[in-house]
Amino acid sequence: MNPNIEWIPNWVLVHGPALLVVLPLLIAVLVAILPSKAKWAEKIAWGAVLTTSLVCVFLSLSVLLLVLNSGPYTYAMGGWAPPMGISYYIDSLNAPILVLISTIATLCTLYALPSVMAEIEPKKRSPFYATFLVALAGLLGMVTTGDAFNVFVFLEVSSLSTYVLVAMGASRDRRALTSAYNYLIMGSIGATFFVIGIGFLYMHTGTLNMIDIARVLQETGPDNRVVKLAFVFIVIGLGLKLAMFPLHTWLPGVYAYAPSFVTAFLAATATKAALYLLLRFTFTVFDPNWAFVAKFLMYLLAGAGIIGMVIASIQAIFQNDIRRILAFSSVAQVGYMLLGIGMATTLGLTAGYLHMINHALIKGALFLAVGAFWYRFGITQVSDMRGLGKTMPLTMAGFTIAGLSLIGVPGTVGFVSKLALVRAAAENGWWWAVGVIVVTSILAIIYIGRVIELAYFQSPPKQGAVTVSKNEAPLSMLIPLWILAVAAIVFGVNAEWTIGLAELAAKVLDAGPITNLVPVSGGH
Repeated sequence: MNPNIEWIPNWVLVHGPALLVVLPLLIAVLVAILPSKAKWAEKIAWGAVLTTSLVCVFLSLSVLLLVLNSGPYTYAMGGWAPPMGISYYIDSLNAPILVLISTIATLCTLYALPSVMAEIEPKKRSPFYATFLVALAGLLGMVTTGDAFNVFVFLEVSSLSTYVLVAMGASRDRRALTSAYNYLIMGSIGATFFVIGIGFLYMHTGTLNMIDIARVLQETGPDNRVVKLAFVFIVIGLGLKLAMFPLHTWLPGVYAYAPSFVTAFLAATATKAALYLLLRFTFTVFDPNWAFVAKFLMYLLAGAGIIGMVIASIQAIFQNDIRRILAFSSVAQVGYMLLGIGMATTLGLTAGYLHMINHALIKGALFLAVGAFWYRFGITQVSDMRGLGKTMPLTMAGFTIAGLSLIGVPGTVGFVSKLALVRAAAENGWWWAVGVIVVTSILAIIYIGRVIELAYFQSPPKQGAVTVSKNEAPLSMLIPLWILAVAAIVFGVNAEWTIGLAELAAKVLDAGPITNLVPVSGGH
């Protein structure tokens, strides 16, 4: 891949990484001070969020094209060169995730206007949008920064704002408060573990720049108790954030009771950003060839992935709330990603990374559809979805496409990444893993098939003596849903581009720790 970047303005190429974080934070301040009681304020707030997220899409695409054209680069914040200053490091591993996060944010914002009006109290809508921009800035900052402590700062920025967003679902369901509290406790424990690990790294290396940490670790070697403790604390902290089994207990409640817009955004982005950090630290800060890291990958990461795939899939079958079904499904899908990463081979890393991208498309579409079901009929129970194929045909068709992709039906993105995982496991001689992938895909047929069967093969319910008539979701909800559903097919039929990005990311991970600082010139 060597795209033409001459059309991109120079200021975007130079300052794109910084603007991705700074712009949402600045706009969040402006949105937050809008008068909360004015009816026009919420539409201005929504417009500001949509404009900001669109700009972030442009900036992230520009950053990705620059990386594909010229290779990895650093951006020195404030002109202070690393390792003394805080730098943003962009390469083939994190650039695609920036595009993913900003694109999902844009689609969810398109979806948000009717959804937020239905679920959030009028006086809270402007603060709600401002908080969302803070969460977006935190996620983008987690992915761009090359400073280990800065990762913690952005992790907390994203987490604290997300706790508030989830709690705002109490306007629809009071259980959102309990879920937000549980998320707060578990998230705080995860962040504490992570920052303790960073503290151990700083104690051993005397630096917080991740590239510089990797250089010092290569010089001193792995036989150090402080280094091993740092690794353990960082892994546990990030494991909580990415809902790695059995550290996933906060996730079902959050996905079930948060506002629909928030659930769709988090399901498609938050765990992906945390998984990126796990990849970054495991493969480019520490060394996957060290014995304790290699054992972690093979036994703990792949093992937790396999167990999570099976147990979470079984749990999904016995849920009655469609949101909890999809939540447990997300835990299982994280297991697929961890399985690929745990193989620590080129094919395994490619498959795990590819499934991370594809799952964002799938789960984003599924939760957008579920939010539309609630918006029109106030339903979340599987038993209430009888006849939705007739009453909401376009919405249910989008859900069905995404559901089939989750199962792994040929012609969808789910099939592409599951096939890649099967090939990687077979190459590694892990035939038992191939069997688990097949079995859990069959379990997905059961819990997704329940919904599809009721929607298409059962009659719509009656209101009194009258059968519920066709009542489709608003266009602003259908457009983002169908963009993701079509993407699930397009990248399933022609996966060359997404596979290419995953292969480039795998090459970064295969290369091991990056121990040379990239020259900084004019900001990049």
